[in-house]
Amino acid sequence: MGSVSLKIGDGTARFKGASFCSSAVNLLMLFSVITTNLFALYAFTSSPKPHPLLHLPHKNISLISEQVSLILREIDSSQKKLAQMEKELLGYESIDISRPNIATELRFFLQHHTLPLGKDSRTGITEMVASVGHSCEKSVDLLSQYMNYKPNGPCPDDWSLAQKLILQGCEPLPRRRCFAKTIPKLGLHPFPISLWKNVSDKILRWSGLGCKNLECLNKKKLNRDCAGCFDLVNGYENQRFVKIRGKNDFIIDDVLALGSGGIRIGFDIGGGSGTFAARMAERNVTVVTATLNVDAPFSEFIAARGLFPLYLSLNHRFPFYDHVFDLVHAGNGLDVGGRPEKLEFLIFDIDRVLRAGGLLWLDNYLCSNDEKRKALTQLIERFGYKKLKWIVGEKVNGGGKSDVYLSAVLQKSVRV
Repeated sequence: MGSVSLKIGDGTARFKGASFCSSAVNLLMLFSVITTNLFALYAFTSSPKPHPLLHLPHKNISLISEQVSLILREIDSSQKKLAQMEKELLGYESIDISRPNIATELRFFLQHHTLPLGKDSRTGITEMVASVGHSCEKSVDLLSQYMNYKPNGPCPDDWSLAQKLILQGCEPLPRRRCFAKTIPKLGLHPFPISLWKNVSDKILRWSGLGCKNLECLNKKKLNRDCAGCFDLVNGYENQRFVKIRGKNDFIIDDVLALGSGGIRIGFDIGGGSGTFAARMAERNVTVVTATLNVDAPFSEFIAARGLFPLYLSLNHRFPFYDHVFDLVHAGNGLDVGGRPEKLEFLIFDIDRVLRAGGLLWLDNYLCSNDEKRKALTQLIERFGYKKLKWIVGEKVNGGGKSDVYLSAVLQKSVRV
């Protein structure tokens, strides 16, 4: 999609180039300019019928002034209509960098950056436009607060503000010209010992969090997939995926045996403290874990284990090329607020990054009711996946009631 003015991107880098929308707007603008100029030419050169009052010089000047004012009003009206048409064609709002409350660094970042050598012969672009999520327009005050810092100095300790923007759809965030706060990473263990060694509280960032140490976190159930998940020595975390606690649990070696062509790289959605990736690493499988630091320093903890955390929300299109993963693992990370249309977009993006013959492992996905289970089942069946494992079971929740959970291993078919 091209741009004719500074616009907010859809989560990817945006360039000024030829497109249907921009071409249509340019043609309309050209037509408007030609029309108004022809009208002006006619007004200045036409000879109206003689009238006694028009023989006076000042009357002629007054008439010409009125005609010029009319032309200017028409041009202004046309520009406003074109701007509105462009906005409707492109489907998103722009950030008005002329606002008085816009931070200087944000205004500088959002400016056009013309290519120094002119038009690129391969791509056809002439300038680069800042890559910023289009929903940032709805949170422009918070965004301006995030971009209010001293260039070339230390960054504010405001990661929680950045995460708040991400959760509101302002993703990707603009880059900043400041130095992020560093924490000495002392006592890190070499790989693979690091996979199952507890880390020190001192190497983690606790600002903006309720708990200030791992002991506090391990006493809480942060989500359905993380209860005591930061204790890698005691408790259940070091038994996950290798020991079964219920009929909905699958052994990791059994799932890997189902993969045709071998399982080499995988993607874990909402992977808690990284235990799934750790088990895969023991089996020489590289797994990327998508996570956010909601109530806990998940990303830093996963990295301390020698694993790869990917800091992004599920509202973001996965930053991977098509058909690159042999396996995608997801549990309750698929919960997108109970909105079926968002779940549909998410499943389609999972399908995009999963190769033909690859495995989609749904791990203890909570179906709050039978209707939700049926909706998910119907959605999955649309993709034509082969059901290698499919188990629906119940677990008693904290209130003494039973919840329905779905666990499945599905194989993506080859589409012609």
